[in-house]
Amino acid sequence: MERLLATLTLHIITIISAMGYGGVLLLMAIESACIPLPSEIILPFSGFLVASGRFELLPLTVVGALGCNVGSMAAYAVGYYGGRPLALRYGRWIGLAPADLARTEEFFRRRGDAAVFISRMLPVVRTYIALPAGIGRMRLVRFHVYTFAGSLPWCFALAYVGYRLGANWAALGPYFHRFDLVWAPLLLAVVVVAIWHHVKRIRESGVKRQ
Repeated sequence: MERLLATLTLHIITIISAMGYGGVLLLMAIESACIPLPSEIILPFSGFLVASGRFELLPLTVVGALGCNVGSMAAYAVGYYGGRPLALRYGRWIGLAPADLARTEEFFRRRGDAAVFISRMLPVVRTYIALPAGIGRMRLVRFHVYTFAGSLPWCFALAYVGYRLGANWAALGPYFHRFDLVWAPLLLAVVVVAIWHHVKRIRESGVKRQ
């Protein structure tokens, strides 16, 4: 894992050094398209370049957030056009009934703004929130507005920490990596519990019909 992280860091540094703001936008878009490219490396290194005079902090923050919107659009489209038909066809195998999709749509209609905004500021979760938003058919304009708004503080915070750390920015990576290792199992546990409840509800419904 450490070797993989070192390799990713090297590629990230190379791309940003060669492409400047465009490299930041590209890398943040990749990260937000559900590809595990850590923004916890992209933005602190970019913040270090603010300290060295290559970037400016506020434009960097905006470019990073725009990259999140670009990449999230791809994940949203997958959920909207691909995830929903698959869920309708195969969802029953994991306890996902059509009524659950209707509830998902209703949730993103009523609470999607807060869900997307808050999720964009959370490790791990921020990368994948676009998929359920697409499946739930959240309105695209609202999705982009709250994706951008939630991404701004995340991008600013990581870039600012890199700016303050200067040449020691790389020391931040392992700490965020350990933090992700906490979030990922928690997210998995939530999914497992949700599936278990769905299956249990379906079985109880079948027993009542008999």
